[in-house]
Amino acid sequence: MSTDTSAIVAAGFDPAEPEDAVAATAARVSNWGRWGPDDVLGTLNLLTPAKRLEGAACVRTGATFSLSQPFDEAGPQHGWRKRTNPVHTMLGTGHEALDGEFPHGIGGADDVIAMPLQCSTQWDGLGHIFDHGHAWNGRNAAEVVRVEGDLLTGIETAAAHLAGRGVLLDAGRALGDARGELPDSYPITADELDEIAAGQGVEIREGDIVCVRTGQYARTRREGWGGYAGGPAPGLSFTTAEWLHRTGIAAIATDTWGVEVRPNEFEPAFQPLHQIAIPHLGLFLGEMWDLDGLAEDCAADGRYEFFLTAAPLRITGAVGSPVNPIAVK
Repeated sequence: MSTDTSAIVAAGFDPAEPEDAVAATAARVSNWGRWGPDDVLGTLNLLTPAKRLEGAACVRTGATFSLSQPFDEAGPQHGWRKRTNPVHTMLGTGHEALDGEFPHGIGGADDVIAMPLQCSTQWDGLGHIFDHGHAWNGRNAAEVVRVEGDLLTGIETAAAHLAGRGVLLDAGRALGDARGELPDSYPITADELDEIAAGQGVEIREGDIVCVRTGQYARTRREGWGGYAGGPAPGLSFTTAEWLHRTGIAAIATDTWGVEVRPNEFEPAFQPLHQIAIPHLGLFLGEMWDLDGLAEDCAADGRYEFFLTAAPLRITGAVGSPVNPIAVK
């Protein structure tokens, strides 16, 4: 299944020259040095205390929505780059409680989980992707991410920051079929993101955490995982890089495996928008989020803004983290 390349052609890019497109776009949108040479937060610098108060003001009913997919052995992974689904093992069960291990009748259970940090709903950290050996803020990737982990921009540096005003852009309902689902390989453009926001009556503001629903996860739950992990998917066009920069959003998340459209719009290429967004913009990318329940509620009440808390785990040196995002309306 091929992807429509008209958006990148209209932007002046040759579909056969991803290197040129990445270099030209990076030169226009790079945030290197914007927050000083020692910065570790990237666009999270735009998610200020005032922005969190703005997000808190969106709470009207107190209704909550978990935006996480399940973490279990029936998940989306199939072994690419050794990514497996979570393996959950009980270390103690109710049976042990009957053995009288502890005094006065008390018993308990314990368990352990083994999983790659990016196997289900997660954030990509700033040490996850490089451009020609450069990590976020122009640093040498080999000096930042070593066998000990990400020594400077480990995901723990973001743990206290990812909470604020969330905005849902329901591209599936706005652009998709009667079920509110976009077809695989559909590239969502910057103009379409603006049109969706206008149609929903919501404004994208600096410091927002934007959630883009394509409907792919809804289809996957109905039809099975198939190629969800790494296969064809609707997603952001490479040409949205300048929109991501212009809007000044703090982070963006989608219901797909990799945020951007797949197959990618360049050939050969692998995730060229990641190559701009993470090392050059310093933008946090959320993947494999479940936005369906939230989308239903937003469509029902016409309110597409909410308070969103989505803190990564404080895993020292990690380049990504599982997350259970909570939207509060």
